[in-house]
Amino acid sequence: MNSDVRHLDLNLLKALDALLDERSVTRAAERLSLTQPAVSGMLTRLRESFGDPLFVRAQRGMAPTLRAEQLAGPVKQLLGSVEQMLQPQAFDPLTATMTVALASTDYALRAVVVPFLSALRVQAPNIRIAVQPVDPQQLPGQLDSGAIDLALVTPDSTPPGLHSAALFDERYVCVMGADHPELRHEVLTLERFCELDHALVSPAGGAFVGVTDQALARIGRSRRVTVSVTSFLVLPEILRTSDLIAVVPRRLALHADGLVLRVPPLDIPGFSKTVAWHERTHHGPAHTWLRSLLVDTCLALD
Repeated sequence: MNSDVRHLDLNLLKALDALLDERSVTRAAERLSLTQPAVSGMLTRLRESFGDPLFVRAQRGMAPTLRAEQLAGPVKQLLGSVEQMLQPQAFDPLTATMTVALASTDYALRAVVVPFLSALRVQAPNIRIAVQPVDPQQLPGQLDSGAIDLALVTPDSTPPGLHSAALFDERYVCVMGADHPELRHEVLTLERFCELDHALVSPAGGAFVGVTDQALARIGRSRRVTVSVTSFLVLPEILRTSDLIAVVPRRLALHADGLVLRVPPLDIPGFSKTVAWHERTHHGPAHTWLRSLLVDTCLALD
């Protein structure tokens, strides 16, 4: 008897199941689309593996031994489990319960995560989202280990070897409070733009120079930045209660009450937003559905 599971072929168990049902080598061979000698050979190997004749000649075909009868239930259950394991996993958003870890920048938190969560609550109310800040140094390892499932990043900051999908292209707008005196003019000129006091978001903190200043420098101009904050979340309140103006991504300004948008009087390069994920979740039905919802939500807001 060979009791080492490493030597037991799954096809042998399929043959045993067919023999138990059919009680005939010929009929079992037809069911398995094999030749009769092939099934006879498999029966020989089964007898060696289990140390039992398994089947003996009877008046009509073959009769299973007591050992074979004991194996009938477990073998059929095992084959059923294997078949179920090989089938695509069904996913129902309405009943799904899972937790997804999502890495997001401060900007993406408002521009992407908020509308995504709104859609998710309707379509999959039992899925939990754990939002974490993006750490460029830690992100590759976090995606590898499963600590992060989805990352909202830009194409140039996406770690190599990951899957990704484009969400949208963003552009910059100039914003100010609804009571700002500059709104007396229909057009914000470059001259006035440079003369006004500006607020700027510096995620790392302390910087008074950003993409707008780089664009101004290219045309030989500069502006006066008097306030630097670390988060977009506080910026609308600062603008509503002061005479400052700011240049921000358009999707942030669209959702801010009490602010007015103006087209910047110079060309400021925008950026693209993407979602990235690891190969380990690439084929999962739940994660595939979540990514599709995320992309569709962003497209609906364009």
